[in-house]
Amino acid sequence: MKLEIAALQRYISRREDNVVSSSGLSSMSHPQSKPQHAPPEIRRLWKSDRQLLIGHFLGLDPATRRLRFGGLASDEFVIKYAENALSIGSVIFGAFIDDDLHGVAELRGLLKTWPWSAEVALSVEPSWQHEGVGDALLNRLISAAQNRGVKKLHMQCLRENRRMQNLAKKHDAVLHFDTGDVDATLATPWPTPMSVYAELFGNTRRYLNTASHMTD
Repeated sequence: MKLEIAALQRYISRREDNVVSSSGLSSMSHPQSKPQHAPPEIRRLWKSDRQLLIGHFLGLDPATRRLRFGGLASDEFVIKYAENALSIGSVIFGAFIDDDLHGVAELRGLLKTWPWSAEVALSVEPSWQHEGVGDALLNRLISAAQNRGVKKLHMQCLRENRRMQNLAKKHDAVLHFDTGDVDATLATPWPTPMSVYAELFGNTRRYLNTASHMTD
């Protein structure tokens, strides 16, 4: 377990070094604006993506990791969680920018209360939290839930996690405040051909707009 953690930490360190060198941030006298990127590629994660998922969770800074797991989470806990997350009762999507995983959305508990409700969890690296990654992930997750007959989605977060609460409200969620937690409930409609397409390929409207421009 310790060797696995060390190897993953070395991978994360190398990736961060590449980001710094490629963006020119090492030269403080010549600051550069953040490079423009294409919209994130959202795709489903499978058991073969286990190392990517573990690396994502281990690479979160302490504050983001605490918000994601609702409290302190050790490296050992994170690795065990990731290993169990890619199970038959879950659907997980990843957000890739330039082939690197920067965000994860999970739809959990599908086999416990099927087909009525499921749990949603999201995590996005801090440097990508203003780029629409969380919204893109949640849109894909809502389509996946809709296509599986899930009628209610529950998003639980710490009371201080305003970003998650704002994202939930953007999708017309009802927020229930407890002492230290907030539970957001989203209702999903019945599945449609468009929702099936949205789960498989993402933003249908963006695809149709692109196709229409190509034929102009």
